[in-house]
Amino acid sequence: MRDAHIPYGAYWSTPFARWQGSLAHLHSMRFLAHVARDELARRGIGLDDIDYGVLGLTVAQRQCFFGLPWVTGMMGAGHIPGPTINHACATGARCLQAASQELADGGAEVALAMSGDRTSNGPHVYYPAPDAPGGTGEHENWVLGNFSSDPYAGCGMIDTAETVARKWQIATGEQHDVVLRRYAQYEDALAGDRAFQRRYMTLPLEVPDARYRKTRGVLDGDEGVHETTREGLERLRPVDEDGTVTYAGQTHPADGNAGLVVTGRERAKAMSRDDAISIRLAGFGTARAEIGHMPEAPIGAARRALDDAGISLDDVAAIKTHNPFAVNDVVFCRETGADVDAMNNYGCSLIWGHPQGPTGLRAVIELIEELSIRGGGWGLFTGCAAGDSAMAVVVEVGDG
Repeated sequence: MRDAHIPYGAYWSTPFARWQGSLAHLHSMRFLAHVARDELARRGIGLDDIDYGVLGLTVAQRQCFFGLPWVTGMMGAGHIPGPTINHACATGARCLQAASQELADGGAEVALAMSGDRTSNGPHVYYPAPDAPGGTGEHENWVLGNFSSDPYAGCGMIDTAETVARKWQIATGEQHDVVLRRYAQYEDALAGDRAFQRRYMTLPLEVPDARYRKTRGVLDGDEGVHETTREGLERLRPVDEDGTVTYAGQTHPADGNAGLVVTGRERAKAMSRDDAISIRLAGFGTARAEIGHMPEAPIGAARRALDDAGISLDDVAAIKTHNPFAVNDVVFCRETGADVDAMNNYGCSLIWGHPQGPTGLRAVIELIEELSIRGGGWGLFTGCAAGDSAMAVVVEVGDG
């Protein structure tokens, strides 16, 4: 049985801010170090207790070549080594798996899995080509260019959703039903002055200037979430003329960061905010769908993670998904029999946005808190990633 545990409360997420919004001016690695240092201190977790780190980063930043050691160095923890991982939208789940594996191999006792991404102001990259006519090289917009074109599948992200919508005959109206339900669930997280989100999120978030010398503004919560009504959805037309997916039926790019501590059971109990609660990373799974069918990939990943944990979907009390398209949730539920209205309580990436690397970490954090409110049980996170791939994580929340 895996002995990879998350101390209750030893995790955080910033609010997610819309594309070109309140966090767009911040170097994502510097901002991650700034937040991680403060959040760990707020939870009474000493940097000296951590002996390994995993950084998730999918959008290049200046000097990101130095990866995790630079981030931990900026945190004041120059002794912490570890890798930097990019698995597109599955990066958060992959970071948790990497931390879990390092513990199992005996290479570490306490690991910090964290991710910070800024889709805003992504780099414009020039690739030299000295043998090309006139020595003219190639260039790309790191974010927009890759959103719009998978070099293997030969299509954009939204095209994979349309392909799956046609295959499964998922009309715009059915997608909008999911959007309305997800928005209502997100509103539950805002009740009582954002009581659910305050379980893991420090609010308001003071947004520093780029030099970290003064506060530039504050975020009271996620930025970029739009009020959603059926009347408003009915006025929308699909993005593609012959398609079904509207702007409401897909997520929006965002900026932010998140992190979790992963350790053994006894250390987790000592570091926990409530040692009566045990959180175990019980299973992982990865899968790849047919080319151009990205929204189907979470199905296979979920099945593999459940098999790894030794349970079935019937044992699962709560499901969380990274759903860049409403289509993802529809096809997952049709294939597995899960209840589309019962999953993604308190929010999901379809509503609060998608900064890529941190997305899966925040989803797992919210899954843990939902299970804690329920009094424990099994939880499943699954979500797709670029290249028609996906990752899934099974967590078990129980008595300490």
